[in-house]
Amino acid sequence: MLVIEFVLDGRSKTNTYLQLVEQVKQALRVGLLGPGDQLPKVRDVAQSLAINPNTVLKAYRELEIEGLAQGRPGVGTFVTRTLAGDSLANQADLRLEFLAWLRKAQAAGLTDEDVSALVDTTIRAVRQADALQGGFS
Repeated sequence: MLVIEFVLDGRSKTNTYLQLVEQVKQALRVGLLGPGDQLPKVRDVAQSLAINPNTVLKAYRELEIEGLAQGRPGVGTFVTRTLAGDSLANQADLRLEFLAWLRKAQAAGLTDEDVSALVDTTIRAVRQADALQGGFS
């Protein structure tokens, strides 16, 4: 069983609880978490991140509202469904290629923020080009 390790970006303008929600969703998309997996205990997350337990509870409630998790009183919160699509089978190879690309980017002096900006702007450019050609992404 994988235990997700949450990391907070103190510079992010995104609320703390939404950062937690997004990290669970990302783990669900790439198959790191799946139905039946237990999310870390609220108390443990709050202690490890030095945040208020109510913030973790809010994140877990949001996941429940979205149908991605379910709390079981006295037991914990468990994943109820995945966000991994049919592309999950191809992700391992793509991840290896992306890892090699990230190492090249790091060697070229790109920061994490530079990489994120490059990926985000490229995704937007592809979507825009596809929309102009009548395609959908």
